[in-house]
Amino acid sequence: MSVDLSVVVEKYAFLEGPRWHDGRLWLSDFFMGVVVSVDPPGEPRVEAEVPNGASGTGWLPDGRLLVVSMRDRRVLRREPDGTLVEHADLSHIATGWCNDMVVDPQGRAYVGNFGYDLMAGEQARPAPLVRVDPDGTTTVATQGLRFPNGSVVIGDVLVVGETNGNRLSAFDIAPDGTLGPRRDWAAWDPAHGRVAPDGICADAEGAIWVADPAGNRAIRVREGGEIVQVVEPGTGVYACALGGADRRTLFLCTAPGFHERDRRHSREAEVLALRVAVPGV
Repeated sequence: MSVDLSVVVEKYAFLEGPRWHDGRLWLSDFFMGVVVSVDPPGEPRVEAEVPNGASGTGWLPDGRLLVVSMRDRRVLRREPDGTLVEHADLSHIATGWCNDMVVDPQGRAYVGNFGYDLMAGEQARPAPLVRVDPDGTTTVATQGLRFPNGSVVIGDVLVVGETNGNRLSAFDIAPDGTLGPRRDWAAWDPAHGRVAPDGICADAEGAIWVADPAGNRAIRVREGGEIVQVVEPGTGVYACALGGADRRTLFLCTAPGFHERDRRHSREAEVLALRVAVPGV
């Protein structure tokens, strides 16, 4: 699909976890270890420094920022005075670097992890998804996911992208945050092409935009797996978010690759933007 893409942010190492919050686009840089926000067009503002690698973000009901600290497998919380404190320690549960996260309206965070040492080339293995309650209590939400990555909450359903699983998995959320059995929200036959769901976001029609780095694209998917729109910027797409004043701007986190050895000292990551017909939620 031919689209008009504009550059919103550039010259970063590896950008992930885009969120539209309080009129600004929030982003994490894995390897620079920062969370920044920007009011497009505008200069990025550093919101938090996370030396062990910044990834997923979200907000508690009282407005305090949560951010994943990747290598030490923690979730940090930014207090009103700007200091970062430990919100939860996931190191006894997560079997790889912690990664993306979604926070539901009750303040419960669902946190994925790699499941293995991706950067060292370990063999892939399944990983748990961790629930962090507002008081910092950690619980295994579900197990056996194939690289749980980007997640969204749609009503009382959690949808998780499994990067190595060729699928989006759905779980009903009970009132106490417990997850029901896994089911396919969308799944693709690898014999007909791989989809590697990374970051995801939902729109007002209940479709999900999926960053698919395996295909250097972002795809809009309906429940059941039908791909109804494709955006191909010509480079790797690792995360996406819908935002802007009318929520009709699709932001894409792009980079030529993801591996630390290539990205840590490079500054080739960008956020690209385009207008879409259906707004975010």
